[in-house]
Amino acid sequence: MKKSFGLFERYGVELEYMIVDEETLNVRPESDKLIALESGSLAGDVARGRLEWSNELSLHLIELKTGRPAVRLSRLDTAFQTEVRHINHLLQKSGARLLPTAMHPWMDPARESRLWPHSNGEIYAAFDRIFNCSGHGWTNLQSTHINLPFRTAAEFRKLHTAIRLVLPLLPALAASSPFIEGRRAPMLDARLETYRHNCRRIPSITGHVIPDVVNSPTEYRRKILHKIYRDLTPHDPEKLLQEEWANARGAIARFERDTIEIRVLDIQECPAADLAIIQFVASVLRALTNAKISPEAAQSRPSTRVLEGLLLDVIQQTGKARVTDPTILSAFGIDSESGLEARELLELLLEAVAPAKAPWRETIELILIQGTLAERILTKTGERPSRAKLRRVYAELADCLERGKLLHA
Repeated sequence: MKKSFGLFERYGVELEYMIVDEETLNVRPESDKLIALESGSLAGDVARGRLEWSNELSLHLIELKTGRPAVRLSRLDTAFQTEVRHINHLLQKSGARLLPTAMHPWMDPARESRLWPHSNGEIYAAFDRIFNCSGHGWTNLQSTHINLPFRTAAEFRKLHTAIRLVLPLLPALAASSPFIEGRRAPMLDARLETYRHNCRRIPSITGHVIPDVVNSPTEYRRKILHKIYRDLTPHDPEKLLQEEWANARGAIARFERDTIEIRVLDIQECPAADLAIIQFVASVLRALTNAKISPEAAQSRPSTRVLEGLLLDVIQQTGKARVTDPTILSAFGIDSESGLEARELLELLLEAVAPAKAPWRETIELILIQGTLAERILTKTGERPSRAKLRRVYAELADCLERGKLLHA
């Protein structure tokens, strides 16, 4: 029997990393070899204590995740860091290593993409047949996922309302994808911009990334999931993809485990950075669901189109994007006629929800002062770096991942 948890009683965390050549940093499609080396088979996830490894769509990607929902987020970064080092030790035998950030800076997916051919391969083949997965938005994107639980319909409504309000701000914390195919991308969160267009053939799958307001699980299924399944049917008569995970919004309901999964966060340079962002986001969401920042009615007032507009600005400019819509400002308890930058809003939220001695606060302050990882990368590379310069900076990022250290501008 499925066991449900109340708001913030458990946490599910997933971190995705690239496997690359140790010298060239080119992608290496070897996640199946890595999993088989550790477990002796490709039959399922690799279970190692509190965490598990699993495959994803692309063969050069490995996902690390909490095997069971974690009771607390504190010290979870240490567990992920231990797995990173263990994987790097295994990969070193074949001259490979893990690389962080949300997009490989010079991968050519049309030439280098390799899809997972083993268990559940028919699902990946269906995605490829319908959407053509040899593109950046399918095989060159690494993200951090957060799963937050709910027990009742009322808790679902509160959590969903708070998450959709916070989603547009998250690239101002987590953007880490400033390059595509060796060139400076037009936006700082190129992964999320590319992700928005993955399923353009069936627009209902991604919607506006920001989910619409819903008041219950029943309404969510009717307004979102049933429409996706209906639109998929002509392309997927076997119904291989008609599952909750086919929903590609920035936050999706996972009723099979009574959680909402947040998907808009780019992966960072090391688990300590990811877990600091997760703890900040969870603290803001807790304050919103408790109505300590604003009443629920105010949080549900911003329209999906208004929130989408802010998201697009933050994808491009991260913390410098301006928040001016009065419904959004009011939802965050701010009374301002001129508005403020996303970074300034995050600073106010940090002061409101973070204890002065919270161990993760210093990392968030570094991001707000020095910029997102995308901005710190650009400080080191410049706007038009050579391939050699890009390789040096991304090798430094691979070292950050191995050592568990933040990248300073």
